Amino acid sequence: MQINAITAHNPRINFKGDSQQYENPINRATERNLAILSATGVSTFAGLVAGGITTCCTKGYKLPLGVGIVAALATLGLTLPSKLYNTEIGAFTREKEMDVLSRQREAQANIYDGINSEDVPLDQKVNHYATAKIADNGSGVMVKGA
Repeated sequence: MQINAITAHNPRINFKGDSQQYENPINRATERNLAILSATGVSTFAGLVAGGITTCCTKGYKLPLGVGIVAALATLGLTLPSKLYNTEIGAFTREKEMDVLSRQREAQANIYDGINSEDVPLDQKVNHYATAKIADNGSGVMVKGA
């Protein structure tokens, strides 16, 4: 009787090229660019709203245009630093969480590879598999038969 590899628990880890170095999917530059785009969009909307309100209250187009530009720049100046800071903190946190997750998945893959080796008797394979499943589920108490 042959026990095949467990495919449901083999993690898919991204590696760079041929090396076995883990590639973290969190990209700080992309996160930063999205924060800048978001702040720019919000400030543009604020400028349009301010310009629209000014257009309703006055006659002419020079004053509403100026008010809209000033409102957009003020909104951008007030929101962009906060968004960039929060984005950096969030990206750093998610990057560390992904590192921990990848190390956990790699350890699980090594445990399951050890279970599936052909040198180990079937009773020990079942015992190791039960222990690994209990560890995956987070159960602290385990009762196994002798």
